Amino acid sequence: EKNNQEMSTNLKYLSLSILVFQTTSLVLTMRYSRTLKEEGPRYLSSTAVVLAELLKILTCILLVYKDSKCNLRALNRVLHDEILNKPMETLKLAIPSGIYTLQNNLLYVALSNLDAATYQVTYQLKILTTALFSVSMLSKKLGVYQWLSLVILMTGVAFVQWPSDSQATAAKEHSAGSQFVGLMAVLIACFSSGFAGVYFEKILKETKQSVWIRNIQLGFFGSIFGLMGVYIYDGEQLSKNGFFQGYNQLTWIVVVLQALGGLVVAAVIKYADNILKGFATSLSIILSTLISYFWLQDFVPTSVFFFGAILVIAATFLYGYDPKPAGNPIKA
Repeated sequence: EKNNQEMSTNLKYLSLSILVFQTTSLVLTMRYSRTLKEEGPRYLSSTAVVLAELLKILTCILLVYKDSKCNLRALNRVLHDEILNKPMETLKLAIPSGIYTLQNNLLYVALSNLDAATYQVTYQLKILTTALFSVSMLSKKLGVYQWLSLVILMTGVAFVQWPSDSQATAAKEHSAGSQFVGLMAVLIACFSSGFAGVYFEKILKETKQSVWIRNIQLGFFGSIFGLMGVYIYDGEQLSKNGFFQGYNQLTWIVVVLQALGGLVVAAVIKYADNILKGFATSLSIILSTLISYFWLQDFVPTSVFFFGAILVIAATFLYGYDPKPAGNPIKA
């Protein structure tokens, strides 16, 4: 019993530290890879999204294989039973999957136009959209603390997006237009993330399938939608320079980190709770800000930014805070 508890605590913190690492490094490498000055064509972000999906499927199949005691026949049976023989169940995932694909493409747009720190903080609005969709779709009840935290969250993000004098100097480099495009991309991504997350949660609660099987189904549709995106948006470039144009080591790192992201979040949902997830997010925001400032040097924090970021981090904690007295109400 004690060992099990220790084990699950370790898994909790392991999955969280991986989440912090993944969130921070994905944002920074993505930002870096989109702003790097290079010879030749830049890689197509739409193709990177597809590769991340394929990699995710592959990893999940390996995980299911491991769960099936590394028996190929068992693996084949599980995949056949769970995916092919339940077409309606599988189709249900086309919706969140299409939205996730859209969202993954939007994140590239956002990071091509916003610095990593501003992006990270603004993207936390997905806590708000997720909460609203949970209330409307899963008829969840939010406590006073949670509503309060959502108000603080919005205030914080508003401060972070507040135009400042130092941005006037930065604005010469990239126009206010691109800042707006970045902001819009993040906002749409927040809404799609909130909706898809809640929808996915709803499906996970209604059926007893493993998270990995679910992710294989998500990835399957994700790659199809992703490929459609590649042809619709980058068809011309594709026929000119091929699918892997502009790819380098950094691009592959971004792809791996993005694939890892979906799986890490799945693991965190499994082993940790929202409070800890919020904790990981906050750490990630702080790290991104520091690295954005010292290493990418595309960001100079203002006092308004700091104030906003602190509010967002506080809101993240408050949202996961549960005021119920734990176990021993006499002390209270």
